[in-house]
Amino acid sequence: MLKFTKKDESPIHSSLSGRNWKPIEVTEADVVEYNALKQIGIGFDQSYIAELVQAVQMAAAMDSNDVGVLPVPGQIQTTAAIPALVQFLQAWMPGFVNFITAARKIDELIGMTTIGSWEDEQIVQGMLEPTGNAVPYGDYTNIPLSSWNVNFEWRTVVRFEMGILVGLLEEARAARMRVSSSGVKRGQAGRALDIQRNRVGFYGFNDGAGRTYGFLNDPSLPAYVTLPNGATSGTTTWNTKTFNDITADIRLGMYTLEVQSMGNIDVEKTAITMAIPVGKNQFLTITQSVGGISVREWIRENYPNLRIVTAPELADANGGQTSMYFYAESVDDGSSDDSKVFIQVVPSKFQALGVEKRAKAYVEDYANATAGVMCKRPYLVARFTGL
Repeated sequence: MLKFTKKDESPIHSSLSGRNWKPIEVTEADVVEYNALKQIGIGFDQSYIAELVQAVQMAAAMDSNDVGVLPVPGQIQTTAAIPALVQFLQAWMPGFVNFITAARKIDELIGMTTIGSWEDEQIVQGMLEPTGNAVPYGDYTNIPLSSWNVNFEWRTVVRFEMGILVGLLEEARAARMRVSSSGVKRGQAGRALDIQRNRVGFYGFNDGAGRTYGFLNDPSLPAYVTLPNGATSGTTTWNTKTFNDITADIRLGMYTLEVQSMGNIDVEKTAITMAIPVGKNQFLTITQSVGGISVREWIRENYPNLRIVTAPELADANGGQTSMYFYAESVDDGSSDDSKVFIQVVPSKFQALGVEKRAKAYVEDYANATAGVMCKRPYLVARFTGL
């Protein structure tokens, strides 16, 4: 996209933010320095002031009739018009305001792992379980043998595409507005592919036969648990709960993780993520008492490795009800994989497919490929609803 240069920009005389806004008041002293009024958007030029003074003087010399001191002008021969067309009185502000979409949070929640290629059909994760139990020793008893069992969990790769078509006249005319039509369309193509990948990352993709799941519906995820009612409010929602109620909910999540892991993680030392709907983080500012610590400060003190991430998809994740996740980001369990709890597998984030030149236009096509999200260690995930 072409950039505005300094000479293209109209000068900004003053700027007042909405926070500091107050009505403009003009006093008698301000009128003396009328040229300075331009700084607050009030413009009086010298010719206007001169005409105003002359009009006042003429009005003082006139009597009460409606003829005036000047004769009626003759009829004009051309079409009546204003002295200056509006096209010559426009000040163009620099740049364009872009429209945005909801925040895409899947990468912030669990990251992104690039494995495989755009043309792959499946992503496979091996699961190895050691078997065998030690028994009391005996000189003449059979020797118990250890062994192992293997399974393979797989996910289907889905591909999306987005292209652009740019005409020669379109590009030339857009350039007059200092806009690169092809640049804007390419940017939107990449954005649309990312939006779709983010959506698959949360909800998966159901084409009837594949196995592509998301952060919210992977089949290995544990069941939701409804949060307890507040001690005084009698409801589960954070907007009615007190400091003690909300900290109890967070403590319940951390307790659940530690118990489910059978002591394999220490919630005070392990990196843990708490995922909540957008806006619910504002209730972490509730304080214990007037002048007391907030919920957020309590978290920093008691769980220094707890990270808080918001996502709009969690607002109605459980059948229209709000959802909250607690999960360890990784665990050192002796496995030979990456030790992650969740993994978003993306063989190709952006793939340029080709360009087709036509007589009066050209076409470009792009694609991506994702296998969604896999929960590899569900015992390190706790899900709650009703906050």
